[in-house]
Amino acid sequence: MANLLSIVTFIPAVAALILAIFLRGDDEAANSRAKMLALVATAVTFLVSLFILAEFDASNPGMQYVEERDWLMGLTYKMGVDGISVLFVMLTTFMMPLVILASWGVSSRVKEYMIAFLLLETLMLGVFMALDMVLFYLFFEAGLIPMFLIIGIWGGANRIYASFKFFLYTFLGSVLMLVAMVMMYVDAGTTDMVALAAHDFASDNFSILGITVVGGLQTMMFLAFFASFAVKMPMWPVHTWLPDAHVQAPTAGSVVLAAILLKMGGYGFLRFSLPMFPVGADVMTDFVLWLSVIAIVYTSLVALVQEDMKKLIAYSSVAHMGYVTAGIFVANQQGVDGAIFQMISHGFISGALFLSVGVIYDRMHTREISAYGGLVNRMPAYALIFMFFTMANVGLPGTSGFVGEFLTLMGMFQYNTWIAAIATSGVIFSAAYALWLYRRVVFGDLIKEALKTIEDMTSREKWIMAPLIVMTLLLGVYPALVLDIIGPSVENLLHNYHSALAQTADHAAVAPAATH
Repeated sequence: MANLLSIVTFIPAVAALILAIFLRGDDEAANSRAKMLALVATAVTFLVSLFILAEFDASNPGMQYVEERDWLMGLTYKMGVDGISVLFVMLTTFMMPLVILASWGVSSRVKEYMIAFLLLETLMLGVFMALDMVLFYLFFEAGLIPMFLIIGIWGGANRIYASFKFFLYTFLGSVLMLVAMVMMYVDAGTTDMVALAAHDFASDNFSILGITVVGGLQTMMFLAFFASFAVKMPMWPVHTWLPDAHVQAPTAGSVVLAAILLKMGGYGFLRFSLPMFPVGADVMTDFVLWLSVIAIVYTSLVALVQEDMKKLIAYSSVAHMGYVTAGIFVANQQGVDGAIFQMISHGFISGALFLSVGVIYDRMHTREISAYGGLVNRMPAYALIFMFFTMANVGLPGTSGFVGEFLTLMGMFQYNTWIAAIATSGVIFSAAYALWLYRRVVFGDLIKEALKTIEDMTSREKWIMAPLIVMTLLLGVYPALVLDIIGPSVENLLHNYHSALAQTADHAAVAPAATH
């Protein structure tokens, strides 16, 4: 089907436009129509995206479904997917109908709320499909706006502070990325991301203020992109915006943030940092790996002392993203496979955990752990589903959480046993904070008067959880569903990465001899 990627990308935006122009009124009927249109639009987007997966050739490591046409001011509109990006597209289209269903209880400014989420879906899909650097940047940055509004308008008591902190952190990191993109265009003469990945950026050492920059221009540009993607992941120590954003965001906002938006940082490392700046990435590898293991241990310990459920899960997300960055930068097949698998798996599991918090928040209007206890006595279905995703978050074998962590740890072990050993301690810490949370919320006697009339999950809430349960189990027992698709593209990425490093090493060895 021609222009399939553009069709999938812009269906939600068209629905948002229809909502904005044609839907009038703020009564219950209008709100109901807004919700239904948003649900239909996201469901259709998912169904159409299945055609991408159905015709996708997993054995081809290159870009597929490529669309290219002249755009404006000499820029090119170019879209495409490979084995790495196609699964992020599917994750996005899969999660969004569930996000809209989870928003069914929203009663304030419903039309605007649905428009924000529909536009956000288009912008997120654009990030994973863009093959032009300028187009990527526009999608990447524009996604901040609807998320900023979602937190700032429909969030909690401190929503303004959290939304501005989210916006400033992520925007300031991206300013450096924009500077690097300008430098790349000047050097390579193109904004085509496929051509840029094949371009040999200068990697000769040079000095600034008496400091030698090893890896030269590549290292400088790597650091500029790193500033943006590290904030987006987020990596320690630029992670502090995430707990605030999660706590203040509405449940659906937290789900999108954890399941999809955080993955843009990891995707950026795979699409830009490794293929375009291999020497810079190699120079900075140890630095990134130590930041990653510090994140795993430190944020796990911080999670242990949280009193707010959302904050605990937010710190858990930072720890799990530590495995992702470590897996990417060890630059071997198991590490990168594990990192991508972990991102996909974390999308389902963390999304479900935030939905689980939303279920009881809707009933009690508090996220304080101390306000709960003994829920198993009144909510057996909830207790079972929350237990399943708690175990998946810990990395229980048979769930998708296990596969991603195991592969990244294998990749780390091949690179550095000390880093792998420290990272493995995070598995123990995650069991500690996850089970501590579960015991205090679900187990024990039902003492608190306010909980004695609490109702179990509704049919709608169970239906939202069902697809997430299926995917978490399916990928846990049959990980080849993901690994077979990403394998050839990852292998090609790593082959090009290591070949570029080998050529640079040969050039460095020959250059002194030639000079002599």
